Amino acid sequence: MRSAAAPAPRVIAVVGPTAAGKSDLGVHLAQRLGGEVINADSMQLYRGMDIGTAKLTLAERDGVPHRLLDIWEVTETASVAEYQKLARAEIDRLLADGRTPVLVGGSGLYVRGTIDALEFPGTDPVVRARLEAELEERGPGVLHARLAAADPDAARAILPGNGRRIVRALEVIEITGKPFTANLPRHESVYDTVQIGVDVARPELDERITLRVDRMWDAGLVDEVRALETRGLREGLTASRALGYQQVLAALTGECTDDEARAETVRATKRFARRQDSWFRRDPRVNWLSGAAADRGELMDRALALVERAVTA
Repeated sequence: MRSAAAPAPRVIAVVGPTAAGKSDLGVHLAQRLGGEVINADSMQLYRGMDIGTAKLTLAERDGVPHRLLDIWEVTETASVAEYQKLARAEIDRLLADGRTPVLVGGSGLYVRGTIDALEFPGTDPVVRARLEAELEERGPGVLHARLAAADPDAARAILPGNGRRIVRALEVIEITGKPFTANLPRHESVYDTVQIGVDVARPELDERITLRVDRMWDAGLVDEVRALETRGLREGLTASRALGYQQVLAALTGECTDDEARAETVRATKRFARRQDSWFRRDPRVNWLSGAAADRGELMDRALALVERAVTA
């Protein structure tokens, strides 16, 4: 426990929906504040998943160290509890050195698990095995409907096709006897954190998503998926469900055409962006700043001013 007189640790978290401009803002803040970026995008944790996750290139990182990128193979199942340990270790290291951790990403549970007092319920192998067998037999839609009846908030936050997360939520409900979302803390922070939400109007965000998906295809997403397939992407319970990768895998087996895969990636990403926005809007601590293209320079200035006011307050 820190003494009351000791200065509180301070973390910057840049959050919001996909394609809002979080990554660029994170680099800018880390440069200006003498810090490092800590990735909080669950799919950027995977090695080789670069194009489809819009992972910044080394040039785009502009000399700013980025932590927790490329740490898992695509065959590994993502674990928020494991990520929590890794992210907090990076934050504590930076704070001990007097540097600023800049947590950047749109994976809401990963952000909350890092900065808030979130403990993860254990697992029950019997319950988990039964739910996974049902998932295999009946598909995620049936289980998602059951989750919606038991915990509507959780169902809104979890994509209907994300069988792994649906199973986990139902498992927690069965083990604890409480809604999955009841296990989330009521915004009880572990660190003194300034959260900055990048706000982009829906029409502009939808246009950005369409352009981003087009650029991914032009940059070679299909070839990236083919290469990852040889490394076990199809067997990866988490990585194989990533937006874009899931659709390309379906096209490679003839379930749809390449054009259909691209169009579905756009639609699914737009739906996901709405879920991300809804998640972060429920947190009253997030300071929302306009990320519109016309306001890009102003966004950088206002974000820095917001952080500096919080530091000196």
